[in-house]
Amino acid sequence: MSDTEPQTAGGKVLWHFTMSLDGFVAGPNHAMDWMTGISSRPSLIDEYVKTTGAVLGGRDGWDHSPNAGSVYGGAWNGPLFVLTHHPEDATPADGVTFLSCDLAEAVRIGLEAAGGKNLEVFSPTIGRQLLERGLIDEIDLHIAPVLLGEGIRLYDNPGSEPIRLHRLCEGDPTSVVNVRYRPTTTAKILTE
Repeated sequence: MSDTEPQTAGGKVLWHFTMSLDGFVAGPNHAMDWMTGISSRPSLIDEYVKTTGAVLGGRDGWDHSPNAGSVYGGAWNGPLFVLTHHPEDATPADGVTFLSCDLAEAVRIGLEAAGGKNLEVFSPTIGRQLLERGLIDEIDLHIAPVLLGEGIRLYDNPGSEPIRLHRLCEGDPTSVVNVRYRPTTTAKILTE
């Protein structure tokens, strides 16, 4: 699937993020202000709103932004699950269920709640663990034209073996994705 093909629902476990070119999905302390001014295909948000049945996130992200109504700018409404080791001290919110269970059980619960639509994973840590256990159906990334330099990486697993991926599109599924950007900052001209 290319970025121009419509997103479809199919009861998939979808690890979904907008990511900086240098691999960060959030800035330090889960900051998301870096996404201001970044545009995407006009119908993209609507497609995700229609195809997402439930969301699975992590406690760290929830504690930094405890707002169940902020998914897709508030356009999406549905069951939100937050996986945590300590549900007893989590800040409760309408539409949010705190889970303290095995990852596979969290996926089962999320997919059941999604009702045939996709379960979107909004946590780098949970996504990595699900990927290692073979529980991610697709990784859906939107690469933003920004270099953050620090923050929360999409995938960080030092010492592990590389995980090979196949691109979902026509042509060779193992081919690289080519992107080309130009810095928008004014270049300094060196004069002698």
